[in-house]
Amino acid sequence: MPEVREEWIHDVRWPERRQLPHGTPSERRAPSTYLLTVCTRPRRLNQLCHETVAAVIHRSLEFQQGRALWRVHACVLMPDHLHLIATVAAETPLTHTVMYWKRYLAREAGVDWQRDFFEHRLRRDEHFDAKVDYLRMNPVRAGLVANPDEWPYFWTW
Repeated sequence: MPEVREEWIHDVRWPERRQLPHGTPSERRAPSTYLLTVCTRPRRLNQLCHETVAAVIHRSLEFQQGRALWRVHACVLMPDHLHLIATVAAETPLTHTVMYWKRYLAREAGVDWQRDFFEHRLRRDEHFDAKVDYLRMNPVRAGLVANPDEWPYFWTW
């Protein structure tokens, strides 16, 4: 094995860490399906699992879908976050769509959101039904219900 000289280590020019962009790369022209996670602050405080808040969230998802900003497939509300599977048109900017949606929910339902969101683009080799099952089983894994059918805040379209 060749010897690693110390001056080599100090000569390395490491690239600066950049923030990763949200959404579909600009060269993609097809719609993309995402698993989105949006969290509230502070964590561990139930802001979402109330009938009135859930109704506002459900209506807002349908409204956004009616405007063709995204095609919502499934959503689960947890006390301090939500997961959403949605297909977004290539020309729809994901970051702005989620930002405006969160702003609306903050005003209408009083939800205090964390800055930003997490997204995972589903690719062809990922099993869509497995992701929907993941959402469906989230309240069970969290110990909120014993059976996923008991959770009132899971919706599919």
